[in-house]
Amino acid sequence: MVSKPIFRRVVLKFSGEVLGGERHNGIDRSVVEYLVDEIKSIKELGVQIGLVIGGGNFIRGISSADLGLSRITADYMGMIATVMNALALRDFFRNAGIDAVVSSAIYMQDIAETVDIEKLKRKLDDGKVLIFAGGTGRPFVSTDTAAALRACEFSADAIIKGTKVEGLFDKDPEKYKGAKFIPDITYTNVLNRGLNVMDLTAFTMCQANRIPIIIYNMNKKGYLKRIILGEKLGSIIHGK
Repeated sequence: MVSKPIFRRVVLKFSGEVLGGERHNGIDRSVVEYLVDEIKSIKELGVQIGLVIGGGNFIRGISSADLGLSRITADYMGMIATVMNALALRDFFRNAGIDAVVSSAIYMQDIAETVDIEKLKRKLDDGKVLIFAGGTGRPFVSTDTAAALRACEFSADAIIKGTKVEGLFDKDPEKYKGAKFIPDITYTNVLNRGLNVMDLTAFTMCQANRIPIIIYNMNKKGYLKRIILGEKLGSIIHGK
């Protein structure tokens, strides 16, 4: 492991459900404080950070058909949920002494900045954490795609995706006891094997722009910092 970061700029991706803790809904203060502390540990290393959070702790667009909603309506509700999460995270960051900015793909002038790439890059250079909300601003795509898009737009060195499991497996480890852990794999092999890393649009965007994807267990304290410092934890998907 090296003593300085191997990444200069990263996009972190977490599902909205993680903010809800064991309930998987609403916002669990202890979970958010833990997450902010983990992110603070890599910011102190000088890493520039963009953060994409889902909205599934409030509503999941793709599973809202039970309410009789159209997919478009449900997806927009999900985007608004990501803004709610982003605003909460911003305040938690500020309480921890970290300057954070919410940028929304949905126009919400009074509460969030618009996605102005050059302006936001300057904020990154000034040491601010960028919290990207509102998905891509369009329905029918996930927050995984939003993370991939922001990683491309902001020339991120990697996407780091926090999950509940150790990384990538050949099948769902929560359903199959014999699931095999995959520490290192290429984009091509992921596609050939039909493995579930993120949605296909997001994945192919990362592949085309050669942005590595790291998947790790976000519940392991200190793992994020150790990954940033070069330790091989979790799984990495790359183009080599």
